[in-house]
Amino acid sequence: MSFPVERPRRLRRTAAVRRLVAETRLHSAGLVLPMFVREGLAEPSPINSMPGVVQHSRDSLRRAAAQAAQLRLGGVMLFGVPLMRDPSGSGATDPDGVLSTAVADVRAEVGDSLVVMADLCLDEFTDHGHCGVLNEQGGVDNDATLDRYAEMAIVLAQAGADVVGTSGMMDGQVGVVRAALDAAGADHVSVLAYAAKYASAAYGPFREAVDSQLTGDRRAYQQDPANRRESLREVRLDIEEGADIIMVKPAGSYLDVLRDVADVVDVPVAAYQVSGEYSMVEAAAERGWIDRDRAVIESVTGIHRAGADIVLTYWAGEIARWINEGRA
Repeated sequence: MSFPVERPRRLRRTAAVRRLVAETRLHSAGLVLPMFVREGLAEPSPINSMPGVVQHSRDSLRRAAAQAAQLRLGGVMLFGVPLMRDPSGSGATDPDGVLSTAVADVRAEVGDSLVVMADLCLDEFTDHGHCGVLNEQGGVDNDATLDRYAEMAIVLAQAGADVVGTSGMMDGQVGVVRAALDAAGADHVSVLAYAAKYASAAYGPFREAVDSQLTGDRRAYQQDPANRRESLREVRLDIEEGADIIMVKPAGSYLDVLRDVADVVDVPVAAYQVSGEYSMVEAAAERGWIDRDRAVIESVTGIHRAGADIVLTYWAGEIARWINEGRA
């Protein structure tokens, strides 16, 4: 009876051995927690389609940010939910608006112990829900939107943001934002470019989280899920315009794109595990169809394995606690 010369199973025999030879390791510094803050709330408000995630009040946001710093997360990404909206998304550039106030609150709470990121887009602030201002035909006016992004970048920098996340998928947005920041004396603020952002069905729960006013879709400016090579073009353009970090969004359905990007860039690569990815796992686990904790770890490990240095995930705090407990 012959036996195989090689026995790879030896390195899978125990948990200790598997831990020793793991090729991909989760660490809290590589995790970013997205958080929502809603104007006028006195206490956190649960988001029905995202079990365990809330719209924060100002006070609860500060507490959550302090906890994120204690867990040594890499950072937080802040999204604002205003009470009032208008066609130009004027609340996005209000120094006393919900998002700029949230940035200032978190900065005051955590100092430099946590990277404070802010979403730079108009969709939460417009009464039509699109990521930019509209032209007379009802389409998004790319270049007019860039002017608004430049204003928003300066306001967020003045509030204390370390990083602004250009998520609108407007052509030229990174270059305009970089130039605006530099001209305003905020050359220390980094730009996280949502370079490969797809028009995905997985954003549904997020739209509840920010009370989106969108009707229709954003397929005229976000990427077609059928396209892969196009992402490398978008990434190249954003790096040429001055992006400090490159993002692929969503993460789970676009691991091939994430790998492509990681193979060709020399800047940090981020990926966003979006609301729908989160909610699908939570819903399946609630029904007893999957092992929730293992599914969470496996999904985030897969994103890191595909090439992400940074993962934005709503499970960031929970995973960090598991890491501290030796469970991940």
